[in-house]
Amino acid sequence: MTASSEIAEALKGRFPEGAIEAVQAADGMPTLYVAREQLVEVCRELRDRPELRFVFAADMTAADFMPREPRYEVVIHLSSFGVGGYGDAPKRLRLKVRVRSDDAVLPTISGVWPAMAWAEREVWDLFGITFDGNPDKRRILMPEDWEGHPARKDYPVQIKKPYKVFEALQLTPEEFVENVQATRERARRE
Repeated sequence: MTASSEIAEALKGRFPEGAIEAVQAADGMPTLYVAREQLVEVCRELRDRPELRFVFAADMTAADFMPREPRYEVVIHLSSFGVGGYGDAPKRLRLKVRVRSDDAVLPTISGVWPAMAWAEREVWDLFGITFDGNPDKRRILMPEDWEGHPARKDYPVQIKKPYKVFEALQLTPEEFVENVQATRERARRE
């Protein structure tokens, strides 16, 4: 039995059939696929259940698998510090949620782990996946006037923007010396 299946077994009966799918990841980290509709409830259960206690959401990102549908996978890494929780040693868990390109919306988990509001903004900014209920929907990595989401596989690589050219201030050596002497003279008088 893998750690993924043990965690899924601990959650069994609380969620409908197919809401959670345990998988064995190649890197050995326990991984669960969670249905979008059950994401918030599963996260809350992982945090609050005494035998699990995944109290820390470490980070969130996404992956674009274009042209496959569902196109995106949102990946959330959780940590349990192990004190009175799932085993006695600290544990990590990877949650994945599949998201279709024609309905790229997930519920926010910032109500479960408030720091995830920032990570959700990053995922929206880079991939265009919207988080319903996120308290701050401004861009976080790209400028406010940026068009598109640069981590998508269909984002244009060649960006046609005019170059900003800044020219150095052109002074002769004599003008430079005069400016330095004038500045020193003003400083002495003051």
